[in-house]
Amino acid sequence: MDPFAIDQVRLNFNPQGLMVINAAIGLMMLGVSLDLKLEDFKRILFSPRAPGIGLLAQFILLPAFTFLLTLVLRPYPSMALGMILVAACPGGNVSNIMTYLAKGNCAVSISMTAISTIAAIFMTPLNLSIWGGLNPATAEILRQVSLSPMDVFVTVFVILGIPLIVGQVMRRMFPNLSDRVRRPFKIFSLLFFILIVCGALAANWSNFLRYVGLVMFAVFVHNLLALNLGYWSGRLARLPERDARATCIEVGIQNSALGLVLVFNFFDGLGGMAILVAWWGVWHIISGLTTAFIFTRRPLPEAEQGDDVDCRL
Repeated sequence: MDPFAIDQVRLNFNPQGLMVINAAIGLMMLGVSLDLKLEDFKRILFSPRAPGIGLLAQFILLPAFTFLLTLVLRPYPSMALGMILVAACPGGNVSNIMTYLAKGNCAVSISMTAISTIAAIFMTPLNLSIWGGLNPATAEILRQVSLSPMDVFVTVFVILGIPLIVGQVMRRMFPNLSDRVRRPFKIFSLLFFILIVCGALAANWSNFLRYVGLVMFAVFVHNLLALNLGYWSGRLARLPERDARATCIEVGIQNSALGLVLVFNFFDGLGGMAILVAWWGVWHIISGLTTAFIFTRRPLPEAEQGDDVDCRL
């Protein structure tokens, strides 16, 4: 097997399938929006320190350190660009549940989810363009596809922004209905997306098996970096332990679903990117649960103990 072939592999995904996967992540984001309250956005105005530090780690430190990591590990160009793309995405939609399991501050987690979803509309295309353009190997891929940050912005806005707005309007106009449907809708949309991803993997199973071994180590190191950036940014800023656990999970659990959509929309299913982002989607669930388990083995300071009723599962 020629490992360099991963840079030439294109995963099969027809236009109809692409429309379905776009719709699926739109539904997922609608479910996330139904789960958010106006207080989640307001909280960052009154208690900005912890969410602000977490967002700094997520959108500034993680992309920058990921760029440095690609220079150190020197993965194949398509894999490196996949790493930069993952780092440019906002937090994943299961981060709130992981924070709850880790006994972290769910209020901080939910606030970060709310703000990062909005910030990603601007920061995801910006970080992808900046850091992808600075690495000579990945810059060549960006030139070949003639990537326009404005096109990425429009796509991210349609996928993240519009469902967020629709969900918030529904919560305001039909609060009782929103409360009844938000949990089953969130579960349904997540299962729907998983089903689509499984279908995409099944259609490309031989390529996935052939090359997944190449991306495992890069994803492991990258995810470990993200989790540690989130946690130690909080601790160095003297955040309480529960807040640091929340920032750890939020930075370490990235929205790989958005990453996959961008790979298929703009990079024609480029093998190294798609396989790395897909494996990240699997791995960050494993690492998130493992991290939560490790945190539960470390008792919280007595002053921080107590039930956190703000985590909405």
